[in-house]
Amino acid sequence: MSSSLGTLFRIHSFGESHGTAIGVIIDGCPAGILLDEENITKQLQRRRPGQSPLTSQRKEKDGFEILSGLHKGKTLGSPIAIIVRNTDIRSEDYATWGDIYRPSHADYTYHSKYNFRTPIGGGRASVRESVARVIAGALASQILKEELNIITVAWVDAVGKVEAKLFDKEPMKLPKTIEEVEKSIVRCPDEKTAAKMIEVIEKTRKDGDSIGGVLGLVAWNVPPGLGEPVFSKLEAELGRAFLSIPACKGFESGSGFNGTLMNGSEHNDIFYNTNDENSKLNQEQDKTEQVPELKTHTNYSGGIQGGITNGMPLLVRTAFKATATIFHPQKSVNESGEEVTLKAKGRHDPCVLPRAVPIVEAMANLVLLDAYLQQRARNPEWWLRWRR
Repeated sequence: MSSSLGTLFRIHSFGESHGTAIGVIIDGCPAGILLDEENITKQLQRRRPGQSPLTSQRKEKDGFEILSGLHKGKTLGSPIAIIVRNTDIRSEDYATWGDIYRPSHADYTYHSKYNFRTPIGGGRASVRESVARVIAGALASQILKEELNIITVAWVDAVGKVEAKLFDKEPMKLPKTIEEVEKSIVRCPDEKTAAKMIEVIEKTRKDGDSIGGVLGLVAWNVPPGLGEPVFSKLEAELGRAFLSIPACKGFESGSGFNGTLMNGSEHNDIFYNTNDENSKLNQEQDKTEQVPELKTHTNYSGGIQGGITNGMPLLVRTAFKATATIFHPQKSVNESGEEVTLKAKGRHDPCVLPRAVPIVEAMANLVLLDAYLQQRARNPEWWLRWRR
């Protein structure tokens, strides 16, 4: 199912950008969890339009309704259905180009696939669909924090040619909390770079254009052992999840493409024993059956080796293209094959990156939680060792 994600912790999103509501069904959530509704609200507010001058001015409150799966605030283990109603719809903004294939949108490809398409908004291809992901991701982040103390933080690492390059700093000064990122409306924790990014986005918006960039993400306290070998490697699952986000065009883990410029002698992450009291072998267990807790001096692997986490911070970067809707006249073609000139109107992001931060975090948390539940089911001793 193309609208579903996950194996044990499985989500299914539904709804269109200009439909009645966007929603998600979460299946496989363990029972007895006191759902943190405040966290869901917080993450939705970080994603919603109209939150700053840098984003689309569509005014959606994004309040959510829980339809099933809870009793007295706790999960039942049955499917959880949650919806967010669309309240600020202006479908008339799309009336003048209802039969035009907008450049770099999914109009033509959806029409080619289904022989039918919605003429208003972006339908299922709209970033509005990400509401469902953020809701489910908020629940996933809660479980990961409570069970393993995993904390996932994303930030805007580049807007156009303005780059923070936090991965390149020595030592890496990566944000440990979401609050560090939220200090800036552009969601870049580097204050000087953030100011330059804001200038670039504001100029781009005034010019009626759009601009893309790169998000960085780190997941702290990820234990070794998450991820499945061969076709379900953790970075493969992460790449699939990230590349399903609208406008995401690239993904790399660890050193990524820069790793191709290094020799093996430079790139190899050398192990060492932490010698921490908390990581010593359990004296009551057979030492031959217990794997020691190791770290590496460098982290070019980005916390993943052989498709399985190695206990180092998880490091990834995702590339987002410039928003397809711009306010310059553009040549295109309509459904009859006639050449036309399109000049868009409406409310659109000049840069999707600030609002994409909680979406990327959500997708990472969904993949990590699914991998965690699979590993917990496979190896209960692993779970007893690494849970908080």
